[in-house]
Amino acid sequence: MHTREGFPFVKKKNERTSIVIKTAVARRYAQALFELLEASTIESTRTALIGLGRAIKDSTSLRHVVASPSFGADEKIAVLAELGARLGCPPVGKTFLAQLVKKNRVGFLPEIAEAFAKLADAAKGTQQITLSSAVALSSTEQDRMRTRLREMLKRPVDVTFHTDARHLAGVQIQLGSTVVDSTVHGRLQAMQSLLTKE
Repeated sequence: MHTREGFPFVKKKNERTSIVIKTAVARRYAQALFELLEASTIESTRTALIGLGRAIKDSTSLRHVVASPSFGADEKIAVLAELGARLGCPPVGKTFLAQLVKKNRVGFLPEIAEAFAKLADAAKGTQQITLSSAVALSSTEQDRMRTRLREMLKRPVDVTFHTDARHLAGVQIQLGSTVVDSTVHGRLQAMQSLLTKE
Protein backbone atom coordinates (compact mmCIF):
# COMPACT_ATOMS: atom_id res chain seq x y z
CA MET A 1 0.00 0.00 0.00
CA HIS A 2 1.34 3.45 -0.99
CA THR A 3 1.65 6.14 1.63
CA ARG A 4 0.67 9.68 0.76
CA GLU A 5 4.36 10.67 0.97
CA GLY A 6 5.21 8.07 -1.69
CA PHE A 7 3.13 9.62 -4.48
CA PRO A 8 5.41 12.58 -5.30
CA PHE A 9 8.35 10.17 -5.61
CA VAL A 10 6.40 7.92 -8.00
CA LYS A 11 5.32 10.94 -10.02
CA LYS A 12 8.90 12.27 -10.31
CA LYS A 13 10.17 8.82 -11.30
CA ASN A 14 7.51 8.54 -14.02
CA GLU A 15 8.35 12.04 -15.28
CA ARG A 16 12.07 11.13 -15.49
CA THR A 17 11.27 7.91 -17.37
CA SER A 18 9.02 9.83 -19.76
CA ILE A 19 11.78 12.41 -20.43
CA VAL A 20 14.37 9.67 -21.07
CA ILE A 21 12.05 7.89 -23.53
CA LYS A 22 11.16 11.17 -25.27
CA THR A 23 14.86 12.09 -25.62
CA ALA A 24 15.75 8.66 -27.04
CA VAL A 25 12.89 8.81 -29.57
CA ALA A 26 13.84 12.39 -30.53
CA ARG A 27 17.46 11.36 -31.14
CA ARG A 28 16.35 8.48 -33.35
CA TYR A 29 14.16 10.73 -35.48
CA ALA A 30 16.84 13.45 -35.67
CA GLN A 31 19.45 10.88 -36.75
CA ALA A 32 17.14 9.46 -39.44
CA LEU A 33 16.50 12.94 -40.86
CA PHE A 34 20.17 13.92 -40.67
CA GLU A 35 21.19 10.86 -42.69
CA LEU A 36 18.63 11.67 -45.42
CA LEU A 37 19.83 15.24 -45.97
CA GLU A 38 22.48 16.58 -48.31
CA ALA A 39 25.15 18.65 -46.56
CA SER A 40 23.93 21.84 -48.26
CA THR A 41 20.48 21.56 -46.62
CA ILE A 42 21.55 20.78 -43.04
CA GLU A 43 21.66 24.40 -41.82
CA SER A 44 18.31 25.38 -43.37
CA THR A 45 16.75 22.25 -41.85
CA ARG A 46 18.23 23.08 -38.45
CA THR A 47 16.81 26.62 -38.60
CA ALA A 48 13.38 25.34 -39.65
CA LEU A 49 13.28 22.66 -36.94
CA ILE A 50 14.30 25.10 -34.22
CA GLY A 51 11.62 27.55 -35.41
CA LEU A 52 8.98 24.81 -35.50
CA GLY A 53 10.03 23.51 -32.09
CA ARG A 54 9.76 27.01 -30.64
CA ALA A 55 6.35 27.49 -32.28
CA ILE A 56 5.09 24.22 -30.74
CA LYS A 57 6.32 25.35 -27.31
CA ASP A 58 5.01 28.92 -27.53
CA SER A 59 1.72 28.62 -29.42
CA THR A 60 -1.25 27.10 -27.59
CA SER A 61 -3.35 27.20 -30.78
CA LEU A 62 -0.67 25.33 -32.79
CA ARG A 63 -0.38 22.68 -30.06
CA HIS A 64 -4.17 22.33 -30.16
CA VAL A 65 -4.19 21.85 -33.96
CA VAL A 66 -1.47 19.17 -33.97
CA ALA A 67 -2.83 17.32 -30.91
CA SER A 68 -6.58 17.50 -31.47
CA PRO A 69 -8.44 14.62 -33.18
CA SER A 70 -10.80 17.30 -34.56
CA PHE A 71 -8.17 18.01 -37.24
CA GLY A 72 -7.29 15.32 -39.77
CA ALA A 73 -3.74 14.28 -40.64
CA ASP A 74 -3.88 16.16 -43.96
CA GLU A 75 -4.84 19.40 -42.19
CA LYS A 76 -2.04 19.00 -39.63
CA ILE A 77 0.49 18.25 -42.38
CA ALA A 78 -0.68 21.31 -44.35
CA VAL A 79 -0.25 23.60 -41.32
CA LEU A 80 3.24 22.27 -40.53
CA ALA A 81 4.28 22.30 -44.20
CA GLU A 82 3.22 25.95 -44.47
CA LEU A 83 5.15 26.88 -41.32
CA GLY A 84 8.14 24.84 -42.50
CA ALA A 85 8.10 26.57 -45.91
CA ARG A 86 8.12 29.99 -44.22
CA LEU A 87 11.14 28.88 -42.18
CA GLY A 88 13.01 27.62 -45.27
CA CYS A 89 12.56 23.89 -44.66
CA PRO A 90 13.79 21.76 -47.64
CA PRO A 91 11.48 19.17 -49.32
CA VAL A 92 12.94 16.26 -47.30
CA GLY A 93 12.11 18.18 -44.13
CA LYS A 94 8.49 18.57 -45.24
CA THR A 95 8.23 14.82 -45.87
CA PHE A 96 9.73 14.29 -42.41
CA LEU A 97 7.09 16.56 -40.83
CA ALA A 98 4.36 14.52 -42.55
CA GLN A 99 5.83 11.35 -41.01
CA LEU A 100 5.79 12.97 -37.55
CA VAL A 101 2.08 13.68 -37.99
CA LYS A 102 1.35 10.11 -39.16
CA LYS A 103 3.35 8.61 -36.25
CA ASN A 104 1.79 11.06 -33.75
CA ARG A 105 5.21 12.49 -32.82
CA VAL A 106 4.73 16.21 -33.57
CA GLY A 107 4.86 16.99 -29.85
CA PHE A 108 8.48 15.78 -29.91
CA LEU A 109 9.55 18.57 -32.31
CA PRO A 110 11.36 20.72 -29.68
CA GLU A 111 13.44 17.69 -28.58
CA ILE A 112 14.03 16.57 -32.18
CA ALA A 113 15.22 20.10 -33.08
CA GLU A 114 17.66 20.05 -30.16
CA ALA A 115 18.99 16.59 -31.07
CA PHE A 116 19.32 17.59 -34.74
CA ALA A 117 21.25 20.76 -33.81
CA LYS A 118 23.74 18.63 -31.83
CA LEU A 119 24.27 16.34 -34.83
CA ALA A 120 24.79 19.35 -37.12
CA ASP A 121 27.29 20.88 -34.69
CA ALA A 122 29.20 17.62 -34.29
CA ALA A 123 29.42 17.29 -38.09
CA LYS A 124 31.06 20.68 -38.46
CA GLY A 125 32.94 20.66 -35.15
CA THR A 126 31.02 23.62 -33.69
CA GLN A 127 30.25 23.88 -29.98
CA GLN A 128 26.69 25.10 -29.29
CA ILE A 129 26.63 27.46 -26.29
CA THR A 130 23.82 29.33 -24.55
CA LEU A 131 24.83 32.42 -22.60
CA SER A 132 22.32 34.07 -20.29
CA SER A 133 22.79 37.47 -18.61
CA ALA A 134 20.69 39.82 -16.48
CA VAL A 135 20.75 42.55 -19.14
CA ALA A 136 21.30 42.37 -22.91
CA LEU A 137 24.98 42.44 -23.87
CA SER A 138 26.12 44.97 -26.45
CA SER A 139 27.38 43.63 -29.81
CA THR A 140 30.97 44.43 -28.67
CA GLU A 141 30.49 42.44 -25.45
CA GLN A 142 28.92 39.56 -27.40
CA ASP A 143 31.88 39.48 -29.81
CA ARG A 144 34.29 39.53 -26.85
CA MET A 145 32.46 36.58 -25.21
CA ARG A 146 32.45 34.60 -28.48
CA THR A 147 36.20 35.17 -28.89
CA ARG A 148 36.98 34.16 -25.29
CA LEU A 149 34.85 31.01 -25.51
CA ARG A 150 36.37 30.03 -28.87
CA GLU A 151 39.89 30.48 -27.45
CA MET A 152 39.07 28.55 -24.26
CA LEU A 153 37.44 25.63 -26.08
CA LYS A 154 39.86 25.72 -29.05
CA ARG A 155 37.02 25.12 -31.54
CA PRO A 156 34.37 27.14 -33.42
CA VAL A 157 31.44 28.21 -31.24
CA ASP A 158 27.83 29.14 -31.96
CA VAL A 159 26.62 31.30 -29.07
CA THR A 160 22.96 32.04 -28.41
CA PHE A 161 22.46 35.04 -26.11
CA HIS A 162 19.48 35.32 -23.70
CA THR A 163 18.50 37.76 -20.97
CA ASP A 164 17.02 36.78 -17.61
CA ALA A 165 16.41 39.52 -15.04
CA ARG A 166 16.52 36.94 -12.21
CA HIS A 167 20.30 36.67 -12.64
CA LEU A 168 20.77 40.20 -11.15
CA ALA A 169 24.40 40.29 -12.44
CA GLY A 170 27.00 37.99 -14.00
CA VAL A 171 26.49 35.36 -16.70
CA GLN A 172 25.34 31.75 -16.96
CA ILE A 173 26.98 29.66 -19.69
CA GLN A 174 25.56 26.32 -20.84
CA LEU A 175 27.64 23.92 -22.96
CA GLY A 176 25.54 20.82 -23.55
CA SER A 177 24.71 19.44 -20.10
CA THR A 178 27.43 21.52 -18.39
CA VAL A 179 26.38 24.80 -16.77
CA VAL A 180 28.86 27.42 -15.53
CA ASP A 181 26.95 29.87 -13.35
CA SER A 182 28.62 33.08 -12.14
CA THR A 183 25.34 34.98 -11.67
CA VAL A 184 24.39 36.51 -8.32
CA HIS A 185 21.17 34.46 -8.42
CA GLY A 186 23.19 31.26 -9.03
CA ARG A 187 25.58 32.04 -6.18
CA LEU A 188 22.68 32.73 -3.81
CA GLN A 189 21.08 29.40 -4.75
CA ALA A 190 24.39 27.58 -4.20
CA MET A 191 24.76 29.28 -0.80
CA GLN A 192 21.19 28.35 0.18
CA SER A 193 21.84 24.74 -0.87
CA LEU A 194 25.03 24.66 1.19
CA LEU A 195 23.33 26.14 4.26
CA THR A 196 20.40 23.70 4.13
CA LYS A 197 22.81 20.75 4.09
CA GLU A 198 24.48 21.83 7.35
